[in-house]
Amino acid sequence: MRAGRAALAAVGFLTLVPVGRARLGADDVARGALLFPLVGAGIGALAGLVATGLDGRLGVLLAAALAVALEALLTGAIHLDGLADTADGLGARTRDGALAAMREPAIGAYGAVVLGLDLLVKTAAVAAVTAGPKPVLAVAAAFALGRAAPLALASAFPYAREDEGTGRALAGRPVLAAGVVLGLVLAVVLLGVRGLWLAGGAALAVAGLGFGARRLGGVTGDVLGASAELGTTFALVAAAGTR
Repeated sequence: MRAGRAALAAVGFLTLVPVGRARLGADDVARGALLFPLVGAGIGALAGLVATGLDGRLGVLLAAALAVALEALLTGAIHLDGLADTADGLGARTRDGALAAMREPAIGAYGAVVLGLDLLVKTAAVAAVTAGPKPVLAVAAAFALGRAAPLALASAFPYAREDEGTGRALAGRPVLAAGVVLGLVLAVVLLGVRGLWLAGGAALAVAGLGFGARRLGGVTGDVLGASAELGTTFALVAAAGTR
C-alpha cells in the first residue's frame, strides 16, 4: 500500500496526470521521490518518440520543439517556473532579497533570459540527439538524470525557508541519494558507457546550483525545479556531443 502511494506521489508531483494527489501527503512524496528518475525516463521516452516520429514529416527542429512543448504540457511547466524564479533570485544581491524575488509571481529580466536560453538549447539538443543513434533511449536517459538532479541537492541541503513550501518534503533527506543512483543506473542501462557522459552533464548543472544553494542557506522548491530543468538540458547537450 505504501509503495503504491509512493509511486502515485512521484507521478503526481512531477506531472499533471490525475492520480488523486489531494489524498497524497508530504510523506508519500518523500518516499516517492526515489522514483523520480523512473518517472523522468517515461516522460523522456514520450518526448523522444514525438521528436523521432515527427521529424520526417515536419523537420527535425520543429519536431524537437513539439517534443519540448509536450513535456511542458505534461508537467505543467513547474520546473520551468522554478528555473525562472531561481534565476531572478540568484540575481539579487542579498539572501533575503533572493528569497523574496523567488516568491514574486512576475518573471524578471534574469528569469526571462535564462528561461529563453534554456528552451533554445534544449530544443536544439533534442534535435541533435534525434539525428544520432538510439534517440528515444538517449532522451529518456537525459530526462531520468534530470529528475535525479533535485534529489542530489535535496539530499545535501536543508530547506532554505522558515515557512512551508513545495521543497520542504524533500530537503535535508540524505536517503534521497538512492534516487540519484537509480538515475545513473537507468542511464547506463539505456545507453551503456555513453550514459556516464550524460550523467556528467547533469552533474555540472547540480554543481552550479549547489553554489546557489549555499548562498541561500539551502534549497527551495524553485531551486529543485531549476535543477530538474538544467540537469535535463545539460544531459541532452552531453548526449548530442557523444553521438
